[in-house]
Amino acid sequence: MLSKAGGRNTLYFAKGNKSASGKRSMKWVAVIALVGHLACSTNSSQHSTEEVLDEYFRSHFPSDSPGGAVMIVRDGKVLMEKGYGLADLNSLEPITPNTAFNTGSISKTFVMYGILILEKEGLLSLDDPLIKYFPNIRNSQIGQKVTVFHLLHHSSGLIDSRRVQEDTVFYLTAKDADNFAPILENDSTAFSPGSQFQYSNPAFNGLALIMEKVTGKRWQDFIIERIFEPSGLKNSKITDGPYPESGVAHGYVFSEGKYQEDDYGEEPTFPAAGNGGVWSSVRDLYRYEKSQQEHRFLPNEITAMARTPIQPKEWASSEPAFIGYSWFTGTFRGERMIYHTGSQGGFVADYVWIPSRKIFYTILCNTPKPLDEYREFVLDQVWDSTH
Repeated sequence: MLSKAGGRNTLYFAKGNKSASGKRSMKWVAVIALVGHLACSTNSSQHSTEEVLDEYFRSHFPSDSPGGAVMIVRDGKVLMEKGYGLADLNSLEPITPNTAFNTGSISKTFVMYGILILEKEGLLSLDDPLIKYFPNIRNSQIGQKVTVFHLLHHSSGLIDSRRVQEDTVFYLTAKDADNFAPILENDSTAFSPGSQFQYSNPAFNGLALIMEKVTGKRWQDFIIERIFEPSGLKNSKITDGPYPESGVAHGYVFSEGKYQEDDYGEEPTFPAAGNGGVWSSVRDLYRYEKSQQEHRFLPNEITAMARTPIQPKEWASSEPAFIGYSWFTGTFRGERMIYHTGSQGGFVADYVWIPSRKIFYTILCNTPKPLDEYREFVLDQVWDSTH
């Protein structure tokens, strides 16, 4: 659906001399013509932006190939929500704004909010050491030093010791516990916890398991109850082993001259849901963004902190911290940008919020695409027309 936003120009006129009725009539004709011209110009400008975006994505997503869905919102008005290409090459089902894609690491933000909900309710603390939830950790000193906060902040120093390439068959079905088990056997860390950034997928497998230990239920059910439902997410699901097997897009990679499926059953670690198990549509991701802004599952002070860079006192990196609780922060044209990307199997995703401009942009694809290029193009197109 394309939503056009027209402009309105208000002109003020002083009262004229009644004896100059002919000149006044001519002036009114000119005024009416001017107003009509301005209105048409505004609508044409808005329409051209949408057309440029549509033409751009059409050129990148052939109708007979895997593709993607795009949603762009500015100041609460939907500028674009459209699907391109095919969700399933076998059934030829087209992609729509309601198509559910695997969102990859955007999933981590849901896990993070689940942990923050539990902290708010006093059921855990971000200062809790890892050993509290995993008393079987091989090196108790690591277990004491690494905290829940470090896991959320990608600053734990935990080494990803999974032997995925050597044991591909095992990891094709390995869930969160199996993916975190090798980490608990480590005898050292890559650096002192809290001192620098190192992206960690297993950390979020661990956080998902902590959620289950605290709540006594599947972490997927907790997220559905406490985040999906309050946010009104209609097309979203969370991986649990082979689930979901239907009602979602399939991921593909182009190899040996053709598209080949690359998701559950082909991509190792795909069933490890804590780090990348949320499936969603572009419409649902906008509902998720609105839900954060409207404080439906957490108060403003907590979501704001999650989206603000946090630099621990132990920080020793030459680069300042650029991550909050899982959300990344940066700038575009000098203005603050909150974002997260995702990549898993044949799926790639991008999620962007520019607070000062009230621009929301997300794209979900079921085959790898140049997300950085897409983001820059989209923001350039809508940036100067935000006022």
